[in-house]
Amino acid sequence: MNGQAAGSGEPSRGSCLRAYPALPVWVVEDHQDVLPFIYRAIGSKHLPASNISFVHLDSHPDLLIPVNMPADTVFDKEALFSELSIENWIMPAVYAGHISQVVWLHPPWAQQISEGKHHFLVGKDLSTTTIRVTGTDHYFLSDGLYVPADQLENQKLLNLHVILINPTEASNSQEGNGEAASAKRLKLSTDDTASTSSVTSSMAAGDPDHTTPSLKAKEAQSASAPNKAETLLECPASSSLGNSECPVREVGKDVCQVLQKGDAYVLDIDLDFFSVKNPFKEMYTQTEYELLQELYSFKKPDRNATEEGLLDCVENRVHQLEDLEAAFADLCDSDDEETLQKWASYPGMKSLVQLVHSLKARMESPDYEMVHQAGLTCDYVELPHHVSTEEEIEGLIRSIKILLTAVPKPTLVTVARSSLDDYCPSEQVDIIQEKVLSLLGSVYGSLDVHLDYSNTASSL
Repeated sequence: MNGQAAGSGEPSRGSCLRAYPALPVWVVEDHQDVLPFIYRAIGSKHLPASNISFVHLDSHPDLLIPVNMPADTVFDKEALFSELSIENWIMPAVYAGHISQVVWLHPPWAQQISEGKHHFLVGKDLSTTTIRVTGTDHYFLSDGLYVPADQLENQKLLNLHVILINPTEASNSQEGNGEAASAKRLKLSTDDTASTSSVTSSMAAGDPDHTTPSLKAKEAQSASAPNKAETLLECPASSSLGNSECPVREVGKDVCQVLQKGDAYVLDIDLDFFSVKNPFKEMYTQTEYELLQELYSFKKPDRNATEEGLLDCVENRVHQLEDLEAAFADLCDSDDEETLQKWASYPGMKSLVQLVHSLKARMESPDYEMVHQAGLTCDYVELPHHVSTEEEIEGLIRSIKILLTAVPKPTLVTVARSSLDDYCPSEQVDIIQEKVLSLLGSVYGSLDVHLDYSNTASSL
């Protein structure tokens, strides 16, 4: 990652990066607002322009894509930032070539993407010029984002690792070992002179030659100094990435192995990782929510679906969502019985009548645009909803401390509060934020904290 490759005489890309005097921590309200600070770090050469690893602690993956945004928007950052929202801000940075590895660390109540390793391509759809993926997890299929590889140009390989983090009981946390573990942590700061090496990213299936020149150079570095790498990184050669039974320290070793593939990494924390609400469950009655689930239900493809089967699945899903969007847009203009019955006659839309009647009985003017947004979250799995006890929050804090002492120091940390939209409970968010900042200070020492949601800054 950093330093000079042993025997090569050439510095690796990371050695050209600048170092912050204290670890920056950017705290924002809405999660997509962290991206400008990451781009700023790239512009100031504290982060490389490519091959960044992204460690993402969140109750939500945030790996969707702005469905209708032209792919080339990513090359105009101000235009890009204006297009993003909380669920779709990471993938554009992957397509732009900045992020190559994403580690989604999720709590037990978040199950949106299947556990383990996912390697797929992110690129520009030749037919629509939008960003699409070859990933076949239901998370991507249910949003109509899948296309075959031969339909994508400007392809980028994404290595996604989905790993469960369980709370750690106080008796098992071994907090006294924090300082010793911290001392062993491999630093990624740019003034390191020790030789390190990296492993090539896993290639897409059927594409063994999909290795970039920079990755091939890293293979040569690895071959020239394997023992040095093992000593520095203390990561075992064999490890069961994504195994939900792994203790947190073993997860740390797995994450460490992933980070070897990148040139630097960002630690990203959504406070709703520790406690989360599904705000739509408080907006609608249980019956209304069940009707939304019925209207927006996603018909999954067969387990061993062919490419043709996947394309049929996505085409049907896109048509379903387009019809629902059009229906609620029409209801925004007029929700009289004639309009309602017209849309209810569409296949799968019968439940619309009962839903609208229920909404109108409770409120004078239903926000149908919001109803549609709620429906989009009711596809194959519910949004996570788990308001944690203080004990559970503390257990997760202990787990994250164990994890962070086992992995390299990040270049910067980004934190999202996610409280104004009620994902992180408003009565808990300040307490959780205080605990997280205290945790970061105990692991990393001096912090340069920027509370961007309140336009203040402090040093800890």
